[in-house]
Amino acid sequence: MHRHALLEELAEYRGADPDEVAMVERIRNFVVGNAACFQRELAIGHMTGAAWIVNRSRTAALLTHHRKLGLWLQLGGHCDGESNVYAVATREAQEESGLSSLRPVSRAIFDVDVHSIPARPGEPEHFHYDVRYLFEADESEEFVVSEESLDLAWVAIDRLPERSVDRSILRMARKSSDVV
Repeated sequence: MHRHALLEELAEYRGADPDEVAMVERIRNFVVGNAACFQRELAIGHMTGAAWIVNRSRTAALLTHHRKLGLWLQLGGHCDGESNVYAVATREAQEESGLSSLRPVSRAIFDVDVHSIPARPGEPEHFHYDVRYLFEADESEEFVVSEESLDLAWVAIDRLPERSVDRSILRMARKSSDVV
């Protein structure tokens, strides 16, 4: 079963707060109930992989000003059939930043989130079942802004609320310093 590895990862993961614990269960139920969960064509929603990228001192995070959503978010994207969500997060982080200094802090899940994506022409409103992994990078390395972004920026962890009020961004910021 191509969903087995993700289900094992989710079984081992413990959410940071009651909301995240509920989202872990929601993602698990979605994966169990939808054989096509990794396919973007699944109209109700699909799995996505993301990278929470911090500098080595864990004082700043690299955010993208997402072109379609107009929000400052972590880097990431659709699985597009790939069941290894960690590989998706790694690929998206590299493609969307151009950073060669990216290094995983751990291959274990760092955070999860389920969020609604607004309808657009030819695409109904749907959910992203997002699994996130923690990466470090050298903040002095020059990054590349991809076509999916309006901008990229290293944002001081303590200044994140000025760029984003997304609860999951703020939750990942709180967790950043806890992981060794």
